[in-house]
Amino acid sequence: MHGHLGNWLRSGSPLPGGLVLKDNDGSTVRFRCQGVRATWWQGPGVAAQLTLHRLDHADQFVALSQQLSALNREVAIRRAAEIQREELLLAEQAARGRLQRLYQLTEALASSATLTQVAEAVAATAAQALDADDVALELHLRRLLPALDPGEDPPLAAAAGWEDLDLSAQHTGPDADGSLRVALESDSVVLGALRFRPGAAGIPEPEHLNAVAQQIAQAVRRAGLYEHEHRVAERLQLSLLPQLPDVDGLEVATCYAPASDMVRVGGDWYDLYDLDKDHIGLSIGDVAGHGLPQAALMAQIIAALRSIVLRCGTRPQAVLRELSDYLHLYHRGRMATTAYLLYHRSTRTLTYVKAGHPPPLVISPDGSSRYLDGPVSPPAGPIPDARFSECTTTLADGEALLLYTDGLIEQRNEPIDTGLQRLTETAHRGAGLNVHDLCHLFLNHHPGATYSDDRALLLARPRSPTTPIPQRPA
Repeated sequence: MHGHLGNWLRSGSPLPGGLVLKDNDGSTVRFRCQGVRATWWQGPGVAAQLTLHRLDHADQFVALSQQLSALNREVAIRRAAEIQREELLLAEQAARGRLQRLYQLTEALASSATLTQVAEAVAATAAQALDADDVALELHLRRLLPALDPGEDPPLAAAAGWEDLDLSAQHTGPDADGSLRVALESDSVVLGALRFRPGAAGIPEPEHLNAVAQQIAQAVRRAGLYEHEHRVAERLQLSLLPQLPDVDGLEVATCYAPASDMVRVGGDWYDLYDLDKDHIGLSIGDVAGHGLPQAALMAQIIAALRSIVLRCGTRPQAVLRELSDYLHLYHRGRMATTAYLLYHRSTRTLTYVKAGHPPPLVISPDGSSRYLDGPVSPPAGPIPDARFSECTTTLADGEALLLYTDGLIEQRNEPIDTGLQRLTETAHRGAGLNVHDLCHLFLNHHPGATYSDDRALLLARPRSPTTPIPQRPA
């Protein structure tokens, strides 16, 4: 009111305005008015001359003004609500994206059994989960993989995807490149740290950073326990396998590796028997199943075979018949696939019997090879009074004999013939290798494969009596 009055008193031309007055009954009445300075006023001070028009619902100007004001208020409210909704939507999308990336990290870690696989999962997914430019693992390997013997070297190298904090200086505070660290702790044990360099989004929220670190710490802990148990099982398995004698007439190499995805011991074995000046016996076998009972049975089979071979080692059929009777009598319900071979030094004649076991492979010096595909007899153990078929072949000069268990050729969702074909291809690549290198080549002939069963190999190559016995690698 005072603003309008000031304008009217100063103006020489009528100006629009509004006025609210009280009626006789005390109700308020609104007026639309025009005011101008009253030039005709001769009294004291300055006067304004007003023309009033009472406003009511029939006044279209008022109605339009009210509608326009209401519309403006509604538009403002809707715009504010739209902005708020957009902000909430962006926040929701960002949160959903973080959760999705965290889920991808969790999924990758859940399928990682070894520390190397955990490091690969972290490298592939953790940077996205943290919106970071770079991530890396720093681990205390000795806390994860305690030494099995005093003075034992770490079983894994830091080059596998992490830095070993037990071998390097520990870092505190940010690095020169701006990298930060968050501790990896599980069961109140600090296993290491996750080093990351924040990206354009800056340092993640503490809750999100802790969630990522906790997921990784749990995966590292699981992988460490798995690998430690795997090493213990492998050590136990190797302790049960026999130490083979050095014999005249044969160069011999052996290899063993446990299943990739198991920590249990198994029942694979190999053995060598120096029977007399003319004969050498060889055996390879696999007790069905995995676990301590199978490993214990394997040790008993090795002892039983050595006793049997002392009596009838020059008669392969009799060896496996007695072994089968032994299993059927004393280990009812158990069975083992096996092969027993008799080598005659002077004639290089090889007599063999297969009891449900994969065929041995004969490898020529030029890398060509052939399987000993003689008749297959039933596995030892389940059938009483079983009979076994015998076959004979001759090893040519320089030919080698590979005995192996089925874990070497079996892969999930793959026919056995494919695994057998891979061995013949490996034989071509191994032309010219000594028996130890050739044995390791066959053991690792399928890089990246996941083996569901143990692998035991025995490789033998005839040599002349004057050839010195080579030293076994440590």
